[in-house]
Amino acid sequence: MINLETPKKFRTFVEQAHRVATEFLRANSRKYDLAEHTYPKELDILAALVDGMGDSGEGQGAGATGVRRASGDSGDGVRNASNMASVLSVAETCWGDVGLTLSMPRQGLGNSAIASVATDEQLERFKGMWASMAITEPACGSDSAAITTTAVKDGDAYVLNGEKIFVTSGERSDAVVVWATLDKSLGRAAIKSFVVPKSLPGITVERLEHKLGIKASDTATIVLDNCRVPAENLLGDPEVHVDKGFAGVMQTFDNTRPLVAAMAVGCARASLDRTREILEEAGVVVDYDRPAMAQSAAAATFLRMEADWEAAYLMMLEAAWMADNRKPNSLEASMAKAKAGRVGNQITLTCVELAGTLGYGEDELLEKWARDSKILDIFEGTQQIQQLIVARRVLGLSSAELR
Repeated sequence: MINLETPKKFRTFVEQAHRVATEFLRANSRKYDLAEHTYPKELDILAALVDGMGDSGEGQGAGATGVRRASGDSGDGVRNASNMASVLSVAETCWGDVGLTLSMPRQGLGNSAIASVATDEQLERFKGMWASMAITEPACGSDSAAITTTAVKDGDAYVLNGEKIFVTSGERSDAVVVWATLDKSLGRAAIKSFVVPKSLPGITVERLEHKLGIKASDTATIVLDNCRVPAENLLGDPEVHVDKGFAGVMQTFDNTRPLVAAMAVGCARASLDRTREILEEAGVVVDYDRPAMAQSAAAATFLRMEADWEAAYLMMLEAAWMADNRKPNSLEASMAKAKAGRVGNQITLTCVELAGTLGYGEDELLEKWARDSKILDIFEGTQQIQQLIVARRVLGLSSAELR
């Protein structure tokens, strides 16, 4: 049974994550929002601290590199492991700043992919690497099965060709986890992920994107032109199992979507906290002991937002807890991501509205959080795609039966 209290063993580092969010991330938030594409060098010190906590065991697997399903545990006890630790810590750091959290060295979405599906040998070999993740293509967005980037076996290597867009940390990372097809005629089952070091010939960063939000994080277009990647860099099982379909690479999403939900939960919480302060300064009292209809419109709106936030938070916890306890969580991961992504953006925009001109100006971070939150409803599967996945799971229909 899931316990909704923060596990005792995680409380110390969750508090540490909150201090980091307050004293460093929040303090530098506006600086790097205004200096798009400038690398936050201060993150190197912070990343070294996170690495040290992980090596010593104090970090409890917090961060993207910790996302991995528990295995080999035959006990019946309830586990709170790396997935729970990750969502709790990411929610705290995104209370500070989403873009800076996404810019943390060795904590990229590619690291989550490696942690999710790599073999034990690959985990050891890629340890310490900063990996971004490349899925989206110019003609392939939400439908990952439509990937056209190819990987052709040639001796002891695969030759990759294609173009990937909207690659988070694509310029700054050491390597890119590239999704490519081994055989287009075999459909989803032939989609595999490859760890492609950027030092290899044939992989180039074509350009960086200018964005609405998360400006501290670089977003790149990457081109692969006859890039030879060692065969052992294919993550997981190299065989194509038509009967399993998309299962191998999609396991990545089961673990990363709760992380994106955590980002939305953290960003929305920041907006709610600041808006409550602004309302109190304006003399608006939010009374939790009175019905919303008996309070001012502003207070009633705030109560509704907090209820939506609580629902997203609980769904995030459930998806992470299920992963830690080796329970299939594809449905719950998509539900958490969809709920948190949608209400997170709604909350930040409504907080700007409640604060009026104060919320719209750069003297407050409310307008920045509203801009940052929108991407959390888009990447790792859009709102519409998550709803489609949920419908398929609930109705027991395949992707061919429900499009």
